[in-house]
Amino acid sequence: MAGGLALSVAAHAQAAPATAAPSANAPIKASKIILVGDSTMAVSSGWGASFCALHVSSFLACINLARGGRSSGSYRAEGSWALALNEMRVPGYQNRWVLIQFGHNDQPGKPGRSTDLRTEFPVNIRHYVEEARAAGAKPVLVTPLTRRMFKDGKLDNDLAPWADAIRKVAADLRVPLLDLNAESSTAVQGMGPANADRLAQVPESGAAPATAAVNEVDDQPIARAKRAFDHTHLGTAGADYFSAMVTRELWRAVPEIRGLLVR
Repeated sequence: MAGGLALSVAAHAQAAPATAAPSANAPIKASKIILVGDSTMAVSSGWGASFCALHVSSFLACINLARGGRSSGSYRAEGSWALALNEMRVPGYQNRWVLIQFGHNDQPGKPGRSTDLRTEFPVNIRHYVEEARAAGAKPVLVTPLTRRMFKDGKLDNDLAPWADAIRKVAADLRVPLLDLNAESSTAVQGMGPANADRLAQVPESGAAPATAAVNEVDDQPIARAKRAFDHTHLGTAGADYFSAMVTRELWRAVPEIRGLLVR
């Protein structure tokens, strides 16, 4: 009996398929997207925080290096662009995209920041594109988010000339373009002044809270803690609204990133 049981067990062992050894984990294929720009893209005052929080998968690292009060000139001069280039050179990522949006602080009347629209601004944008490519990244140009200012019921899109300059650089260098200025202008015009005001950081009659968020300060190049109503910066509703817009534009302009976006 014991011998028969042993033979039965042995036969079963021979008939049973061998257990496959667990396969090694496949290497991760992760990518990175870096945001470079001013306060309308930065955390606490722009669309960038909502973009990173709501619209990218866990396989797309989102690094927001936008800073309040910066122009295409001052961002480079202070060393922020050098930091962004370092992020682009970090090995291990399958793709590294960089979204570049300037214009608000390049306008006249910003001491230490303004750039000449004809001779400086387009040259600065061109250099950003060329240097990002040299660092192994894939640049994407973004026209500046519109301000929400109205005159006689019509949106006053004072950033249109800067948007035009960016469009030309994008065409000349064959860079993907997110025409945020055009789409946001159309959307804000359709909202009208009252609804557009709801996208601000606080209501027009609201007082600044004691613990203020970082915001752009127009009278000096380094942003201080400030949270107030204006027609440029964004609260949570505005950030969510325009980050969704940016995501749609990015999905259309850069097909290879689609699988990493959350729409």
